[in-house]
Amino acid sequence: MRTIIVGALCAIAMVANANAAIREEPVTYTAGDTTMKGFVVYDDAVTARRPGIVMVHEWWGITKHIHDEARKFAQQGYTAFIADMYGDARTADNPKDAGALSSSVMKDPKVMESRFNAARDQLARQASVNPQRIGAVGYCFGGAVVLNMARAGADLAAVAGFHASLGLNTPAPAPGTVKAKILILNGADDPFVKREQYDALKKDFDAAKADYRIIEYPGAVHAFTNPEATELGKKFNLPLRYDAKVDQEAKAEAAKFFAADLQK
Repeated sequence: MRTIIVGALCAIAMVANANAAIREEPVTYTAGDTTMKGFVVYDDAVTARRPGIVMVHEWWGITKHIHDEARKFAQQGYTAFIADMYGDARTADNPKDAGALSSSVMKDPKVMESRFNAARDQLARQASVNPQRIGAVGYCFGGAVVLNMARAGADLAAVAGFHASLGLNTPAPAPGTVKAKILILNGADDPFVKREQYDALKKDFDAAKADYRIIEYPGAVHAFTNPEATELGKKFNLPLRYDAKVDQEAKAEAAKFFAADLQK
């Protein structure tokens, strides 16, 4: 009888594990008068509330790359929320349109903050999320968004930027304003990020007594985490290139960073 019971329990566990999966669900919400279409991504095998991460896309919009990244964060024990920064989940398939969409957000800090905060609020409301432990991650354009939100004093515990653009469109933060710990993971040979931008960012963060760290990977250029970057670079004659080794190293740094500040 004992053998039968144990066997039955094992069978139940195997069925439960087979049915458990990374779930991705669309979420329609608003920021001001704009309809936003994001996604919540989580592991439904986990029943407890867990830390949340707001994810901000590259200038192309919400693409396969950001969906794949969200699934990886879900596998690490987070609920990820893919923020829609353009409205109606608009995407671009060429640099001209991508530049126009990203500029429409970055030229007006109030628009940027409203859309990011709307996504953060949606994440905090999710049943799978501990609203006291929320971070953010951004890629390229998205990196600029999350860094600016940290500068603006957003309620975030940890912020990471992969190949982050360093366009600063928020005022220099006052001491004590920056609540988040910050990690910037950039390519040392990224021509889109100028040395004077690093200098300005460091000056502001030092004056604000922010807790930040910058890692620059030699040989890496823009978009090194995106497997589609090399082909896009060739297609549009842009300095974009996927780098599997740097991608792995940067992801390992980010995993340690978020675990230390969101899962403690």
